[in-house]
Amino acid sequence: MTAQAQPEKRPNIIVRFFNMNTSGELGGRKLPLWRQLLLQLMTLIIAFEVMFPIMYVVTLSFSSKTTRPSTLQLIPNEFSLEAYKQVLDRPTANPVTFVQLLRNSAFLSVGVGLVALLVAVSAAYAFSRFKFKARQILMILVFIPLLMPVIGTATPLFLMMNSFRVTECAGDDIAISPFTTCDGQGKVVFNLRDSLPGVGIAMISGALPFAVWNLKGYLDTIPKELEEAAMIDGADPNQIFTKIVLPLAVPQLAVTFFLGFIGHWQEFALPWLFLSQPEDYTLSMTMYNMVGQYANAIPWNRFAAMAMIVALPVAVIYIALQKYIVGGLVAGGVKG
Repeated sequence: MTAQAQPEKRPNIIVRFFNMNTSGELGGRKLPLWRQLLLQLMTLIIAFEVMFPIMYVVTLSFSSKTTRPSTLQLIPNEFSLEAYKQVLDRPTANPVTFVQLLRNSAFLSVGVGLVALLVAVSAAYAFSRFKFKARQILMILVFIPLLMPVIGTATPLFLMMNSFRVTECAGDDIAISPFTTCDGQGKVVFNLRDSLPGVGIAMISGALPFAVWNLKGYLDTIPKELEEAAMIDGADPNQIFTKIVLPLAVPQLAVTFFLGFIGHWQEFALPWLFLSQPEDYTLSMTMYNMVGQYANAIPWNRFAAMAMIVALPVAVIYIALQKYIVGGLVAGGVKG
């Protein structure tokens, strides 16, 4: 005699409810309901943690009161644009307009980003395609600055930039230090350290290592056969670089420029150490000047409005380059 098969015991309705598949996906991994609810709960917690300070700053920027708020509010009780008007008129007590501050920040962020990108893509192409002596050693030397914080190189950059000065000597003679000097005392008419171009040069030196390494890895994935075919058709090296390599590298160029733009736009340490004239200040430096010694003395609504205005260009640049940025990130993740 054979043993009678025992009927399969089904789990109770609660267990079946939390283990049912609600994703509706035909392929991929099927997630039970309890796991989907857990993932969605974690996503909501992360989203709230990220959006809470942003919403708080937005609410604060629409307030007409300059005092520090006593409660945490995410929905503004009023919609006053007075703080934005005051910031756009004169952010601080310094006689510098918002347009001038915006121009200084744009000069450093966009100018430094474009110059660093132009130099980096040329260097990355040389490292990727050409075989020369000490190539590996040079790549390691390019990588070493990435191991150091930017502020760690501030002292040598400060001394180097400060050594280049244009001095008006007695008798209307001009001395350019460190090449020539005045016999006696003179009047310094230009100091590379205390100027936007000097800060830009210092920022370029910090932006180049990352840009070279980021672009070099991407250029390695471009097939050399395309360049060889163009060479057979009669294209010279300059045409190959400008008409074949650069168009194929546009997504990664956009990613490199955007990542550099964020860092340059928000850069504070180097401009604060180098610049001393209010007309050369940037937006990040102005935000620091809005912070007083005591918390009750800070114009909180204007500070929040300034923060929103400073964050707006980053969002605009990302939206403008979104197609290329997403393409560059995906291509970099696939090609390695």
